[in-house]
Amino acid sequence: MKEGRAHAALVFDGDDAVAWAQYGAPAELPNIHHRKQYEAELDRLPDYRITCIFVDRRYRRKGMTETALRGALDLIAQAGGGVVEGYPHDTTDGRKVAVLYDTTRAVFERAGFSYVRPKGLRNCVMRTTVKPA
Repeated sequence: MKEGRAHAALVFDGDDAVAWAQYGAPAELPNIHHRKQYEAELDRLPDYRITCIFVDRRYRRKGMTETALRGALDLIAQAGGGVVEGYPHDTTDGRKVAVLYDTTRAVFERAGFSYVRPKGLRNCVMRTTVKPA
C-alpha cells in the first residue's frame, strides 16, 4: 500500500461503488490484527490475503459481502490463482459481533474457505486455494 498499489473487487449499483473486498500479497498488506500471534503460529505464507470487506449501510443484508468476496477470488484467479487467506470473525459460538470492515466465518465457508486456526479472541484464519482462470 505504501507504493500506491491497492487491489479490490468492487461491487457497483449503477455508477456507485456499494461494496468492496480488498486483497493483495502479504507484502502489500502486512498489517493484520493479531499479527504477532499470526506470525508465531504461521505454517505457510499465503499468496494473497483478503483483509477488508466493506458494504455501504444501504446495501447490507443483501448478499453484497459475499458478492465482493467472490469477486476478489475471481480477480485472484485471473491473476494466476494461489493460496488465499481471510481473517473473519468466528461467530460459531453463537454470539453476535459488530462487523464493519470484514465478515464472518460462515461467509468465508460458503465461498469455499476452510478453517485453519483461531487468531485473537474472536477472529480466525481461513484458507482456500484458487485455481488460475
